[in-house]
Amino acid sequence: MSERIALSNLTKRFGPLTAVDGIDMSVTGGEVLGFLGPNGAGKSTTMKMITGFLTPTSGTAHVDGIDVVANPVEAKKQIGYLPEGAPCYGDMTPISFLNFIADIRQLKGAERTSAIDIAIDRVDISGVLDQPIETLSKGFKRRVGLAQAILHNPPILILDEPTDGLDPNQKHQVRTLIQEMASDKAVIISTHILEEVEAVCSRAVIIARGKMLADGTPAELVQRSKLHNAVYVDVAPDAADAIASDIRTLETVNEVSVTAGEAGRQKLRVTSKSGQSIAIDVAAILKEKGHAASDLTTQQGALDAVFREITQGPQTTNEGEVAHG
Repeated sequence: MSERIALSNLTKRFGPLTAVDGIDMSVTGGEVLGFLGPNGAGKSTTMKMITGFLTPTSGTAHVDGIDVVANPVEAKKQIGYLPEGAPCYGDMTPISFLNFIADIRQLKGAERTSAIDIAIDRVDISGVLDQPIETLSKGFKRRVGLAQAILHNPPILILDEPTDGLDPNQKHQVRTLIQEMASDKAVIISTHILEEVEAVCSRAVIIARGKMLADGTPAELVQRSKLHNAVYVDVAPDAADAIASDIRTLETVNEVSVTAGEAGRQKLRVTSKSGQSIAIDVAAILKEKGHAASDLTTQQGALDAVFREITQGPQTTNEGEVAHG
């Protein structure tokens, strides 16, 4: 589909601080892009520049071919934006707030009525329409904010932590809604919930210290884990060293480590040299050498381990071992 968002050398400085440092990125219709990074990485600043809330220090941001600095009003017509914290007018009710947004979006007549009804239904806020927003729970405030973002059915959605404060059922509902809307929209989601990226996003970008460090599908990023296709084998303690020595002779193996297993046994962790599958090779040498082993399992790696590796550098702990792929 066509390119909806195009960022070129996008940069934002606040005095001596460079919050966003030369980001080049494009998003096409039909994509759900997970925008990931530690706190202070520059995610929200980037989203505010795309939506016209902040002016770039240098570089450009285009939405549907419109320069957001040169033509901000037209650009904003193409965007639905859910800011961090979902700010709303607390003394308004959800229905009065949505009517206020409809006025701003210049929706009229039957189109206006239909747009409000659809937004209310999609985010399931019909039960709180007449309550002051300031009295609502964090989750309902988030859903009211999402309703205003989708009200005018924009081709581009920029959502900063869209499921923050929602319970598991509400999160599932919002994720399903995003997937449904993404068929003809470009969607950027900033989130700290990595399972959300794997559940919803077709692509993920990781930034840290204002720089873009990784760009790929969630599956492609998982493959960057040092534990991608790692093999685990339970062995008897008195045989662990000999088995590990034989496994190390395999050309496809990068490293073999020995850790404590269950019931007095030991566990071998065997990592792949290039991320390729090594389970068959390991099983074959165990059989060839006549080694007794059990519970041979393969791990696919985990996005959270890759995230830490990319944003913090190589890890010296075994924390990735407990992550599930």
